[in-house]
Amino acid sequence: MRIDKFLKNSRIIKRRQVAKDACLNERVKINGDIAKAGTNVNPGDIIEVSFGKRNLKVKVLDLIDGAKKNDAGEMFEVIDE
Repeated sequence: MRIDKFLKNSRIIKRRQVAKDACLNERVKINGDIAKAGTNVNPGDIIEVSFGKRNLKVKVLDLIDGAKKNDAGEMFEVIDE
């Protein structure tokens, strides 16, 4: 699954275009490397997202395509906020 789609489906970022813009502005990293919007995500990957002064670090647990709001929390585990 693409990183922009994962961020949207997991509800970490509300809209896919915003997730894509975050990748373009180099605010998203996968396993320490800057991610492009089309970079694939796999279970076990560590994702870091910078929201201005706030940083979020999560571990990918599952890839659910079209996840419902209740299932979105099962897609990742927060490591650091």
